[in-house]
Amino acid sequence: MDEAVIYTILGEAGFTKMVAAFYKRIKTDDLIKPMYPEEDMEGSEERLRDFLLFRFGNDPRYQAKRGHPRLRMRHAPFAIGDAEVTRWLELMDEAMVETKVPESIQLELRTFFTMVANNMKNQ
Repeated sequence: MDEAVIYTILGEAGFTKMVAAFYKRIKTDDLIKPMYPEEDMEGSEERLRDFLLFRFGNDPRYQAKRGHPRLRMRHAPFAIGDAEVTRWLELMDEAMVETKVPESIQLELRTFFTMVANNMKNQ
């Protein structure tokens, strides 16, 4: 499925709801939460939302604020192994289900998230 189609179906509102549901889970997760600075939880949520809007909708906000994504560099300070990748993906899956992301889009997003999450592994 084309990324523009995903963005057209979900829109900014859909991505925003999905990311909010994901961060609701992050805040209570013993494995993943320590990677997120408590004082910048809202900023982390905003950055993920903006990144997804950039990636799927070509929205300029992320690049205007952060420049090139450089995801591996930005995640390098955190110990990310199989357990962290698996848990991150589980939390995102739960968020997609909660916010009723259509199943066909869930499959596409899961593929994308799995690729990116596995690329962040450094352990």
